[in-house]
Amino acid sequence: MQGDIFATKGIEYLIVIAYLLALVGMLRLLAPRGVTRALGVQTRPQPSRSRPWFLLAEGYSFHQGHTWAAHEEGEIVTVGLDDFAGKLLGAPDALELPAVGQRLRQGEKGWSVSLAGKSVGMLSPVDGKVLAVNPAVLENPSLATSRPYEDGWLLKVRVPNWRTTVRNLLQDNLAVSWMRETVERLRRMPAGELGVVMPDGGAPVPGFGRHLDPEHWDDLAREFFLTD
Repeated sequence: MQGDIFATKGIEYLIVIAYLLALVGMLRLLAPRGVTRALGVQTRPQPSRSRPWFLLAEGYSFHQGHTWAAHEEGEIVTVGLDDFAGKLLGAPDALELPAVGQRLRQGEKGWSVSLAGKSVGMLSPVDGKVLAVNPAVLENPSLATSRPYEDGWLLKVRVPNWRTTVRNLLQDNLAVSWMRETVERLRRMPAGELGVVMPDGGAPVPGFGRHLDPEHWDDLAREFFLTD
């Protein structure tokens, strides 16, 4: 009798485990692609409640010039700035985006961000023709840096060969490693300068690039955004 009880309990445990596994799978299918995940990019181990420095959006592909591409359907791809670019630049004064119908070349200047009297060029993550420009960011440019993975997207682009295009972009673990390497470059900056942009010991303040080295802002932007 005792053996029968243990056998019954074992079956019940297996049923519960199978249910939980099925539930997890269902939640993953229902989760929106745009949900962001924090990277382990703090300068030192931090409590679990500490804010992350930068976020990557799951399911997105990233260019090393800190722009992203998200394949929608067919030949349509959405592009924008990543969270690092948003925090480095801060709220822009204006965006100089390409017109509908204009051709973009992957790895070449696609648009510019204007702030503090300067224009910062950004590289296009894709090859293709512009189908649409986000009117919301033209009216409110700060969306492009404050909500880069949501309603701060910049362009819809027709990309004829996404499989070829995405080979030159970073995804998943490669993207995480790349962003961590970017943070290491920040860590090597003088401690005093880094402290200015992290007043509470947490994440860098928006627009931190302009505080790190005001005299060499252009050089700093070129270093991280890879533009001339």
